[in-house]
Amino acid sequence: MQKVKAFGEWLTKWFTAIVIVWAVFNYFVPQASLWGKSYTGYFLGIVLFGMGLTLTLDDFKRILTQPLMVIVGTVAHFVIMPLVAVLLCWIFRLDGALAVGVILVGCCPSGTSSNVMSYLSRGDVALDVSIGILSTLCAPFMIPLLMQWLASQYVSVPVESLFLNAIKVVLFPIALGVICHAIFKEKIERITVALPIVSQVAILLIIGVVVAANGPKLFVASSLLAIPVVILHNLCGYALGFGFSKLMYKVYPKGFRYAQQKAITFEVGMQDSALGATLALTSFASNPLAAVPSTFFSVWHNISGSVLSSWWREHDDRHRIHPDSDNGEKGSATRITDSEAERKVVEPTDARSDFPVV
Repeated sequence: MQKVKAFGEWLTKWFTAIVIVWAVFNYFVPQASLWGKSYTGYFLGIVLFGMGLTLTLDDFKRILTQPLMVIVGTVAHFVIMPLVAVLLCWIFRLDGALAVGVILVGCCPSGTSSNVMSYLSRGDVALDVSIGILSTLCAPFMIPLLMQWLASQYVSVPVESLFLNAIKVVLFPIALGVICHAIFKEKIERITVALPIVSQVAILLIIGVVVAANGPKLFVASSLLAIPVVILHNLCGYALGFGFSKLMYKVYPKGFRYAQQKAITFEVGMQDSALGATLALTSFASNPLAAVPSTFFSVWHNISGSVLSSWWREHDDRHRIHPDSDNGEKGSATRITDSEAERKVVEPTDARSDFPVV
């Protein structure tokens, strides 16, 4: 298992580069992945089944223990990203399948990569996971609703197909994974070390299918226009997610502190682009170009997320900002460390004392 774990860590470290190489390969050799066009739903089901295997009842209880932050973060995600997508389509005058693809990826739940980025930036990973779970569970209902409202001006939106496909590839696999974990417990925990590898391979297969199916259309002017749109979509998500969490700190400072602000930033800005690509290929099969923005997003948000998490960590170290600071105050790491040291020094050891001397 150590070798499997080491390979998983290597794959995670180089995943973005591997995605780029794999996409280029499928552009020139589309036959390598075209066979999987009918199976993208199953590939994504494998990813979400693996997610379900890692979940316990405690993960769902956590949503109930901090409902305000989780609900607010989820609402922010489903408000900010879809509306930014529509605005960008209007600014860049996108139309047809490409506009639908941009809006579709904007309506998707937050991506699992955000958990990793939140961890690397010293954010609140528990909150990140909770928002990810809730937004994913809401996806089968929110995606058809938002698409009908925001994208019906471009194409006829198959609401029923979107709903059924989302149920099939999202809720069923997650529920099955949770049930298997509850039944088999320790046996399942032995194989969870391999789940990141399985998930990343499945995502690579989906990306390969999208690139292979759209190869001739990827580098025409209309498709290339999706690249700056996707980049701006993601960056606006980060900026607005962070700004929103800062605003919420003023309203409820105990709940939206610095670590929670980081988590919400990544949860808003990073999308489940694999789900977007899968739904585009299944529900908009006659317009495969709709899957292109999700593919571009899948590559880009891993790059931007890695850069942002690294910058955030270095910024905090440089300005000595404690991960548990209230609002990212500079020098808070020094003050908190000194305070902890002082408490250790002045706390009495006399057994007759009931409280430490302050």
